[in-house]
Amino acid sequence: MHAASSRGRNRLKVVASPAREAPAEPRLSVAEEVIERARQDYLDALPIAAAVICISAGGDPYIDMANENFRQLTDWNGHEGKWVSQVAFLESGTIGKALNAFLKGEEKARQFEGHDGQAIGGRHFTVRLARLKPTPLSTKRCLVSLIDKTAQVETEKSLRAEMLRDSLTGLPNRLGFNEKVEAILEAPGFREASHAVLVIDMTRFSRINECMGAIAGDELLITFARRLFSALRAGDILARTGGDEFAILMRLGKSLDDALQLADRIRAVLASPFRLSELEIRVDCSIGVALLAGGVEVAEEVLRNAQFALKRAKQVMGTQVYEPNQARAARRRFSIETELRRAIEGDELRLDFQPLIDLASGKVAGFEALARWDHEERGSISPTEFIPVAEESGLIVSLGRWALNAAAQTLGGWDRKIGKALPLSIGVNLSAIQIARDDVPSAVESALRNSGLRGDRLTLELTESAIVQDPQRATKVLEALKALDAKVAMDDFGTGYTSLSYLQRLPIDVLKIDRSFVTEMLKDRDSVAIIRAVLSLADALGLKTTAEGVETEELAEALTELGCTFGQGFFFARPLGPDAALDYWLSRDA
Repeated sequence: MHAASSRGRNRLKVVASPAREAPAEPRLSVAEEVIERARQDYLDALPIAAAVICISAGGDPYIDMANENFRQLTDWNGHEGKWVSQVAFLESGTIGKALNAFLKGEEKARQFEGHDGQAIGGRHFTVRLARLKPTPLSTKRCLVSLIDKTAQVETEKSLRAEMLRDSLTGLPNRLGFNEKVEAILEAPGFREASHAVLVIDMTRFSRINECMGAIAGDELLITFARRLFSALRAGDILARTGGDEFAILMRLGKSLDDALQLADRIRAVLASPFRLSELEIRVDCSIGVALLAGGVEVAEEVLRNAQFALKRAKQVMGTQVYEPNQARAARRRFSIETELRRAIEGDELRLDFQPLIDLASGKVAGFEALARWDHEERGSISPTEFIPVAEESGLIVSLGRWALNAAAQTLGGWDRKIGKALPLSIGVNLSAIQIARDDVPSAVESALRNSGLRGDRLTLELTESAIVQDPQRATKVLEALKALDAKVAMDDFGTGYTSLSYLQRLPIDVLKIDRSFVTEMLKDRDSVAIIRAVLSLADALGLKTTAEGVETEELAEALTELGCTFGQGFFFARPLGPDAALDYWLSRDA
């Protein structure tokens, strides 16, 4: 005999007291006994745990019959009573609530995932409920089947834990770290700027890994992680988010100063050398900081913001805080890359031509071809913006070939329009990326052949960096250009790191003096001294010179007196369209 204690509407009643009678065992006819045995045989034949649960006349659920799998799975034997309360997780918890609601409702079937409610060593089930036809003894009946998913769930948990953990250091990996950040962003009480993410990049790791091997590299990463951990406060989360990149999620007590103080502590713990085998190696780091604020909605964006700051930090070997305009600038660069690719393919760029003046005679000696981009929505986009994007993305190769062909065709068109070969040359800029990746000599040969120009009417201008990056390749390219009779000019001379021996060995025809020296020469004695030195050097090596940035008559006269060969700048003319450039030559020289 048992008495039922009261529960909420949506929960099964706990059966604990002996004040209630078990459901009556009715006398069955022979036919009914056969049917009951058939039902039991059906349950026993099922390969999964199954039981028939009914509602008694008193409104309490009881187990009408069950198969052996159910008895073993639930430790229920039926001798102590048939009440559902004999199986705890069927009486309470998520499974009990669902079972109670199903029995009282009208659904025909339901399937869900459930747990037995045990915090330690609990079991997980796929639970299926199917309504059965009523009988004279019970109008509410259902078939309950249980599929034990514990092994699968535990395996998935284990795999997920491995998926979120870095196998080398044992720290959370990038995915695990992002989940921690996501949890904070989605927390009901989240306040902007209450947390910060720091991204730490180890310096010289690649070099150490290459020189000392992967084992030493792994040892360094583990020791580095331990030192970072020693700088943290309680509650700070450290993760390894990349090869030699680590990230920290921290709560800010008062302001951003907490994050900057952590950066200082990190530098302090890294101050002493790392011992690898018999060597002691000094390792420093760069740190980028980003706040969980400013409309950030996803964790990956926070980490990306910190990495934007890290990129700047690497340039100064220090700590930098993310500024929102960095992401906007990066997005704009990617947008420009996409549209520039389309513009090149659609022949939407154009060339302007800036005159090159022979300072001694005042005549036009040639023009420098300059790429221009008039975007139909953005308007005019400056070369200082789209040329770096082209170099970074590799589009400079196709852009350079387009400029080379367009410049040669323009000069050839002027010849045909006037009816003779004009005493003019065209200068086209070459990028260091073109030298490294493209077959420049074959591109020049093709442009000359298609336009009908002689090689000596084309001047290829390259910066000092194009030579310094790969001197051997640059030498081969320049020698091949000279074999085509093309001229070579070194652009922005004086701003790079060219060895004087390069000037002696390389087939260079012209030195172009950077505008930074020219524009200040009348005010700055040092600039004048530099220009004199460049002119003397060029004279000794038999090279011609071009001064860029000539914007006043005084500058033009001073450069002429110093012996500079050519001048180029706004004093003579701004960059002109093809027709205007030809008219300019006609007005001065024809």
